[in-house]
Amino acid sequence: MSKQSILTAIRRGLKRGPLPEQQAVMLQRRMAEHPRHLIPARSRLPHAQQVDLFVRNVEKEFGSVARVADMASVPGAVADYLAAQNLPGSLIMAPHPELRAIPWSTRPLLEIREGRAEATDAVSIQHAFAAIAETGTLMLPSSPQRPVTLNLLADTEIAVLRSSVIVGAYEEAWDKLRAEIGAMPRNVMLITGPSRSADIEQTLELGAHGPRRLHVVLVEDAGS
Repeated sequence: MSKQSILTAIRRGLKRGPLPEQQAVMLQRRMAEHPRHLIPARSRLPHAQQVDLFVRNVEKEFGSVARVADMASVPGAVADYLAAQNLPGSLIMAPHPELRAIPWSTRPLLEIREGRAEATDAVSIQHAFAAIAETGTLMLPSSPQRPVTLNLLADTEIAVLRSSVIVGAYEEAWDKLRAEIGAMPRNVMLITGPSRSADIEQTLELGAHGPRRLHVVLVEDAGS
């Protein structure tokens, strides 16, 4: 089904035709100008404090964070986390250039496969495009280098995040995405902690719709 046929079906369901010209111009202006919403005062901090705020919010939302000095320290942090959680050393990793450049061979017991996740994968390693300090949220736009399945299928997701890409507010993360990626990707996932639900008897259940564990390896790069 083409885009035009989908829009035609929606208009038919709404019992209206194309938008009047004045409304169409208003919507086009809004999409072009990206008006900003209120930015919470808690996010208006020096960058080092934004990084600390991000960490606190991740941990508040049942995630965990390991802070490392550089990319070369990532394999050790990943291996330590897996050992502490009694998890297997077999991983599915996003085929992103920054992840590929990490010296994984320093931890030969880690078995790493690149590509999309399968239902049998227990642990995934994702590359984080950006993060939002005000809520402790990861921004993960979809691409061949960041398969969406890594965010959904594995029981444990490990995100490698550079501290220099942490911003204070959501508006700043969207600005970064528009500036660096341009056209809106097919999917942008905003992840705040592991998947959870309290729909049944208001009892919190982790892993309801995705990973039950979210671990962030935070690389304190030069931009922080």
